[in-house]
Amino acid sequence: MKSIYVGNIPFGATENDVRDLFAEYGSVSSVKLIQDHETGRFRGFGFVEMEDAGAAAAIEALDGYDMSGRPLKVNEAKPRAPRPRH
Repeated sequence: MKSIYVGNIPFGATENDVRDLFAEYGSVSSVKLIQDHETGRFRGFGFVEMEDAGAAAAIEALDGYDMSGRPLKVNEAKPRAPRPRH
């Protein structure tokens, strides 16, 4: 399973819109669009989990893809760096 970072998602897009787009390249196990903790508003990026073979094809095909006038930024997600606790 690969985690894919998807940035510059149009603010009107839903998890189903993103799932449908990536499903053309393989089986999608999850889609998570990230929301701001303070406001609850969508922050314009998210993560898609897919099987490895489909993930590589999706990254190749969808990086720069025009979704409602916005070019998507698609690449393999990097592990999150630990953040200091306050």
